[in-house]
Amino acid sequence: MSTATTTAPRSAATTPTDLAAPRPDLAAIPFTRLLGVEARKTFDTRSGFWLLAGIGIAATLATAAVIVFAPDSAQVYGSFAQAVGFPMALLLPVVAVLAVTSEWSQRSGLTTFTLVPRRGRVLLAKGVVAVAVGVVSMLLAMGIGALGNLLGAAINGVDPVWDSSVQQLAMIVLANVLGLLVGFTLGVLLRSSPAAITAYVVYWFLLPTMFGLLAAYQSWFADVQGWIDFQYSSTLLYEGDLSATEWAHLGVSGLLWLVLPLAVGVLLVRRSEVK
Repeated sequence: MSTATTTAPRSAATTPTDLAAPRPDLAAIPFTRLLGVEARKTFDTRSGFWLLAGIGIAATLATAAVIVFAPDSAQVYGSFAQAVGFPMALLLPVVAVLAVTSEWSQRSGLTTFTLVPRRGRVLLAKGVVAVAVGVVSMLLAMGIGALGNLLGAAINGVDPVWDSSVQQLAMIVLANVLGLLVGFTLGVLLRSSPAAITAYVVYWFLLPTMFGLLAAYQSWFADVQGWIDFQYSSTLLYEGDLSATEWAHLGVSGLLWLVLPLAVGVLLVRRSEVK
């Protein structure tokens, strides 16, 4: 008795040709979409919203302080511009810190870096959004200062004085953007909101005191302070024009305190495990 051996036809879905066919490449997420997502992250959280609202509140309070407490001779736009500039120097870096560290503190990085494996693109998008928020916030603060200048002149019964040029205002914006980038760098390096914010407070308040004392008692450090102390060099931007040497100080100290640490931080982020 013979038995017939039958072979079931191979399914078309499992033919060797189909199994060997390469998978189609998926299009990368556009960078503009990353920018939109990171911008929404900046405003969506409760802490982010109130931090950005605090920028407007701080600018309004600084403007009111100039109107109430400054003498009549100081009721000029330059006073208002400097008054609103200094609170921004403390608040804007916190915005940049939270833009980076939220991926680790809220564990959203597990999703973000799964959808966008190239972490450098994500960090670049965060940096661009942080700088854009900083520039827009400074323009808003300067607009509030302009309204304060008009109001102060009306209260005093004098003509408003516009003593700040566009170049001087641009220097103030640049100074605050550099401070914001320091906060961004600390966020990339430490990837922890409390640690990065604490490090920035130390950078903003403690280091200038230490460097100032060292420059006062050590002549050799006074000669090189501009090349080493990035905050000292960037603070000169609030005073107006910088000489060629002062621009060189800003560039070299920025390389030490901004560019190199950021490069190390990006390398660590690309190799770190997100938990």
